[in-house]
Parts: sequence; C-alpha cells; structure tokens
Amino acid sequence: MKRPRIFFQIGLLSILGVAVLGSTLRIARMGDDYQFFDPLVEVKHLISTRAYEKPDDQDLQNAAIAGLVEAVDDLYTVYIPPAESDDFEKGLIGEYVGIGAQVNIQEGYLTIVTPLDGSPALKAGIQAGDTIVEIEGESTLGKSVDDCIDLLIGEPGVPVHVTVERDGERMPITIVRERINTVQVKGIHRRGENDWQFMLDPERKIGYVWLTQFTPGCAAEIREALESIGAAEGSLNGLIFDLRWNPGGVLSEAVALVDMFLDEGVIVSTRGRIGDEEIDRATSEGTLPDFPMVILLNEFSASASEVFSGALVDHGRAEVLGTRSVGKGSVQSVIPIPSAPGAKLKITDRRYYLPSGRSIQRTDDSAQWGVDPSPGMFVPLTDEEVREVIRLRQEEDIIRADADGTDSATFADPDWVESTMRDMQLASAIRAIGGRIERGEWIRPGSDQPVPELAAGAELKRLAEARERIYLELDRMQRRINAIESNTAQFGEEAVVDLWPDEQSVEGGTLEVRDAEGNVVAELAIPSDNLERWLIGAGLEKDE
Repeated sequence: MKRPRIFFQIGLLSILGVAVLGSTLRIARMGDDYQFFDPLVEVKHLISTRAYEKPDDQDLQNAAIAGLVEAVDDLYTVYIPPAESDDFEKGLIGEYVGIGAQVNIQEGYLTIVTPLDGSPALKAGIQAGDTIVEIEGESTLGKSVDDCIDLLIGEPGVPVHVTVERDGERMPITIVRERINTVQVKGIHRRGENDWQFMLDPERKIGYVWLTQFTPGCAAEIREALESIGAAEGSLNGLIFDLRWNPGGVLSEAVALVDMFLDEGVIVSTRGRIGDEEIDRATSEGTLPDFPMVILLNEFSASASEVFSGALVDHGRAEVLGTRSVGKGSVQSVIPIPSAPGAKLKITDRRYYLPSGRSIQRTDDSAQWGVDPSPGMFVPLTDEEVREVIRLRQEEDIIRADADGTDSATFADPDWVESTMRDMQLASAIRAIGGRIERGEWIRPGSDQPVPELAAGAELKRLAEARERIYLELDRMQRRINAIESNTAQFGEEAVVDLWPDEQSVEGGTLEVRDAEGNVVAELAIPSDNLERWLIGAGLEKDE
C-alpha cells in the first residue's frame, strides 16, 4: 500500500522580501538582522573552494534547506525541490497525465489491475488482467512499476503504443494520453464504468458513500451521489459515510461537506502562532434533510477526515464507529519559492479546532487526540482483518468485461458483509443504523468500557508490539555480531535458518509450547504466516 498522503490546505501566501533581494551573500551583508546567514555563506564558500571532491551546488542547496526544515521538528513541514514539484501537485489534486489504469507487476511483466473510469486505457479497449509486455517497443520484463509508469505518462494528446497479451495472444494497442482525475467518491459496489451503487439497503433506504481523499470537487460529487438515492427529497432513512484510510486533503471540501449536513453553527476554526483565527460556519442553504448517520473512522483517517467527523459529532449530527483517528490537527500552507522556480515549501503554520474548541493534534505527550468512536461504537480490526478488508475493497475498483451480477440487496445483510467482505466495522455500522431506523435506538456493538480507555489501550498494545519488534531485531543483530566476532560459520550461507519448508502454510494452525520436561504449557493460535520469521528472530532453533 502506498504511504497515505498528508492533508494540506493550499494557500499561496506572500513571501517575505528577503527571497527577492538578491543572492544569499547579499542578504548576509545587510546588517545584524541577517547575521544568521553569515556562517552558511562561509561554510558554502569553503566547501566549494576547498573540498577535495567538488560538490554539486544544487545538492548543497537542497541539503542546507533540508537541514533547516528538519530543525523545525515537524513531520508535515517539507521542502519540495523543483524536480519533485510535478509529483507533488499530482498528489495534491489527484490528477496526472497518462493512460488511466491501476497496475502492478505479475510474473515479471506490467499487468493491468483495472482501467479507471472514463480513462484513455478503457476507451482503447484495455481490460483488467491484460499483460503489457511492451511499451513503445521496450519490454516491461524485469522493469519496476515506477519505470513502466514513467514510460506511460507524458503530455496530453500524445499517443503511447503498447503491446498487450490477453488469453495467450498479443495485440498492439495505441492509447492517447489524457489528463486523468482519479475517482475519490465510491459506493458499496461497482456496477460498471462510472456507475457505483450508493444505496446499500434498498428496503430500509440506507445509503453508503466511501470517500478516499478530500480532493477538489469531491463535495459536489458526494451531493450528486446522495441526491441520486433520494437524500435531498427526504426519502433516505440513513447513511454510512466511510472515511477509513482517508488521509485528508483540501480543507474547504471538508467544510463544504459539513455544511451539507448542518444548517448552522461553527464547523472548524484555524489559529496561527500569533493568535489570528479564522472561523468557518454552517449555513442553512443547501442543507440536506436530517437522517441517522454513521461515520466509519480508523487509525488511518486523518486531517480533513477528522474535521468532518469531529464537527458532526460535536453537533450531535452523526455517530462515529471504528477506532480513534490519526490526530493530525495541523494546517499546512504551500508557498512557492520565487528564487527557485517550481520549488515549494509546505509548512505547518496553523492548527484547527473543532466546534467544541478542542484541538485534535497528536503530540508525543498527548493522552488523547483525534476523533474517538461514539460510546459503544469502538470496533477494532486485527492487522489480518485490515489486510483482508483492503484486499476485498480493492476488488470493487476493478472494471470487469462482464458485469457483476451480485444482488444489490445482498450488501444490506450484515452477516454477509461480515463473512464475505470480512468487514466487521461495516457490518457493525449496518446493524447500528438499522436499529436506529427500526426501533429508534442505536445498536452499539462495542464494549461498555469508556472509549478513550479502549483507544488508549489499543495504542498501548500497538506501541508495545512495535517495541518488541525492535528488541527482536536488536537481538538478531547482536547474534550476528557475536558470530562475526567469534569467527564462526554462523554468518553466511550456513547461517540461513529454515524451520519448515517455505511452501508450507501454518496460518490458522496452532503452536504447542512445552517446558523442559515435555509438558504442554500453552497452545497458541497462529494468526498469519509470519510466525517463522518471529521465531527465527527470537533465536529459536529446531529440536533435532
């Protein structure tokens, strides 16, 4: 999975005049206010004139800027050099120029996972499962995904020639590159190209919207999706709004979405270091009729996702189900650097606050952060369950040559969702909102224990497991050091440990632990195939 992208708010703010006054040397000589730059200029001069290996000036400049940014000690403050500017913009707005397809590598070749809605690839006849064996006459065998993507992207209107293998036959296909806008608003089930099913339960009139990122225009897309299932006319009885794995995006889109569900009140406020404050408020215009609403969050829901869910929870408009969110309550502005065309600084300059006045920002000494599930709605997933949910949800992205004949009413059955989609959180949301519609009371599937305590316990468990992994790695490194120092044969080919054949799967089995006398002291369930790595890391050996 790609690393989640971080939320930023675009703000083309004015730059202080120092950037346009001339060279850094000139700045450094302008008086006491610029003495900060004197050592930098002197060190740069010495390196440029005295270093045995002549350094690249661009590398020196980037390294100096990176050092300044790192000293800020803020994860979200980042310098974007000109060479990385295009990729940064693509991630910011969810747009790029190419053929429009999800791809991976299978059996050494580039393979199409699915063409995207309305994409050049789809128009040219590319299908899910196609193998791209050549791009512009160049074989994809052995190339990385990124190398292949570099060959496929380009300028709009410029064709790219590929050779596709399908069912054992190879065929040439020409695809005309276009500007691609990735789809961020999805439903419960794909029925075809540009056709998502947003009505989860046709009988009880429960809708479902899955927003993967807050990109420009997503609020209007969601309104259109909700209006298609009767939300504006009052015939929608409930809505499940899925924000799991949503890293955030454009703050204004989150504000517009909240305004869609509230007719008055504060949505969010942002405050800078000097005390300046901006407040966004809801208005009555365009507000949808009231209906029960569940928002799904998890530990990967960040930034704009937290603004949206936190505002609706603070106003009593929605319930949250899942786990505690990331806790990214900082706002970044993207500022161009005039002296380096294309370069930008993404800098944290404000924090946002929920209507209650609480900051959701997570710090090292925070006991509470982010947005918590509502009482009785804390429903965690194991790592294995998370992987399964992601895998099965990704299959819904695939545009297939034959339409999927799954009955739309099937998704209304929480037992089926739990067993087939492997999604306990979504199944719990269906049960919760179903109880609210049918009996006027929420069904709360989680523990009666206070949610902050449950969330803190889950975080403590995660940190303890991470610490244990570090200890195991340190122990493994120490054993390697000991082997080298003692000049034994334990380091090298003979040091390869194999507790059982690689093709043997132990997932779902049991581990029997015995004491020195052979008595069984524990039988442990094996949740995944990672057990061998852990046992080797802990220094266990075969009992011959």
